[in-house]
Amino acid sequence: MAFRNSSIDFAAVQGKLRKQFSGLDPNDPASWPDLPKYLLCAAVTVMVVTLLWFLWLQDSADELEAERRRETQLRQDYSKKVAQAVNLEALKKQREQVLQYVTQLEKQLPSKAEMDALLSDINQAGLGRSLQFDLFRPGLVNVREYYAELPIALKVTGRFHDIGSFTADVANLSRIVTLNNLSITPARDGSLTLDATARTFRYLDLEEVAAQRKAAKPGAKK
Repeated sequence: MAFRNSSIDFAAVQGKLRKQFSGLDPNDPASWPDLPKYLLCAAVTVMVVTLLWFLWLQDSADELEAERRRETQLRQDYSKKVAQAVNLEALKKQREQVLQYVTQLEKQLPSKAEMDALLSDINQAGLGRSLQFDLFRPGLVNVREYYAELPIALKVTGRFHDIGSFTADVANLSRIVTLNNLSITPARDGSLTLDATARTFRYLDLEEVAAQRKAAKPGAKK
């Protein structure tokens, strides 16, 4: 049996390939031979895929960085909540202590019905020290969010020690009363005259608190 030796003419093949790439019109790729046309399509496809790949990777990198920041924030929030949970009983006790303290302070503020009695106590404190009231004039009530403030213009005349005892008596009243803008001047008979503004406070009742909150809301009519 005889075998016929066959050989490939590589030189001829290379010549044909070179011939397909020679004289190509860059403005008309459609007229190119098959091999250059397929290679151009493959190159364009690779470029488009590569561009889309890098764009997708950039978006993914941004999303990854945002998620990392979010993870850091969540870890911090988790740590805070864990610390609060561990100290929950202590926080509850602190809250109870604060509420008790607020209740004690509220008891030192007279109610609306008790204001007349408090004004009488201030007057009696002065009379009990033999002071002469030249002026005792309550002013306009200044209503705050949770309490009301009443200024009282005072002017009393008496001896130095009696005026000092009067201020101490006012400070020791069961209700909160402060003396402001104190001014002491000598009188003609050797006594002293005290000019001051006493400020006392009362808590608002539920109706007044509701009215204050309603007035504080945005869009409330003035």
